[in-house]
Amino acid sequence: MSNRTAVVILNWNTRNFLELFLPDVLKHSSTDADIFVVDNASTDDSVNFIEYNYPSIKIIRHSENEGFAGGYNKALSQINAEYFVLLNSDVEVTENWLSPLIELMDKKSEVGACQPKILSFNSKNFFEYAGGAGGYIDKYGYPFCRGRIFNSLEKDNHQYDDSRPVFWATGACMIIRSSVYKELGGFDPVFFAHMEEIDLCWRMHLAGFSVYYCALSIVFHIGGGTLHKSNPKKTFLNFRNNLLMIYKNAESSDIKSILLVRFILDVIASIKFLFSGSLADFKAVWAARRAFNILKSQYQGPFSTTKPVSSKTGFFIYPKSILWDYYICRRKKFSSLQWKEASNMPFEATVRKQ
Repeated sequence: MSNRTAVVILNWNTRNFLELFLPDVLKHSSTDADIFVVDNASTDDSVNFIEYNYPSIKIIRHSENEGFAGGYNKALSQINAEYFVLLNSDVEVTENWLSPLIELMDKKSEVGACQPKILSFNSKNFFEYAGGAGGYIDKYGYPFCRGRIFNSLEKDNHQYDDSRPVFWATGACMIIRSSVYKELGGFDPVFFAHMEEIDLCWRMHLAGFSVYYCALSIVFHIGGGTLHKSNPKKTFLNFRNNLLMIYKNAESSDIKSILLVRFILDVIASIKFLFSGSLADFKAVWAARRAFNILKSQYQGPFSTTKPVSSKTGFFIYPKSILWDYYICRRKKFSSLQWKEASNMPFEATVRKQ
């Protein structure tokens, strides 16, 4: 008999991570969940390794690399479960990582998605870049986390041990209600990879659901296992997808002014890349803007720029520029942000009760 929960690991040529982390996933998850590995047309021996060593793991094969967004969309349409747990192959789970996530989702029916505390595998006393203790964005669409603002990572001194609503949950380790995933159409496949989970969480808020951080669940993430942060393709995807996310989800009356400011900031970012000797990243920024302009005028995906319902998402969006606070005001920690709502947001008024 199948479990209510499916842990789904998307793999693309990461046999080294599977060999390292699958044993703990099975040890600490198999009683609560069915385990799936979705192979995105890997060219290494990932699938043979799993079949030989872990016959209990269910394998879904894709004939081509569908990216994070398309890969999960295609795979999850084939899995019957109440909760999907999206887990990167480079994540080390802990003994009691899964049950607190399931318990939170069971207790709060308005929650669409939830993430655990994400710590660094290589520096286990510090938060990890991709998710930290829950994600937010600023008024211009720049993402940051409790525990991480840009490249400044905080030490985990239990300052974020409060489970609470956040703006976005990381795709590195996210539990999501399958009914919500299906209702919203899943990830936007146009994104391919990077920021698709922030886009999906934004759409959850607009549809009246909430997104949570669960401090009782802890995992350790390596990060950069598929594309290193210095890879120009990652620069391209981050810049293009961030602009597309804003265009799709921001208040219609604000989009024009936000995109104007973003143009200026993208010019500055590209010049910074150029003067730091990264011509490839300079080109990637402008390629991303060109691609966004094409998508903006021709976008025919399953998602509309029309907002589903009115929702007070502003409570979750930092009303200032995180760039200004970080680089000019030197505010490197979430707790140093001048944001009174950061510790006292009227969350429950913003969510849809089912």
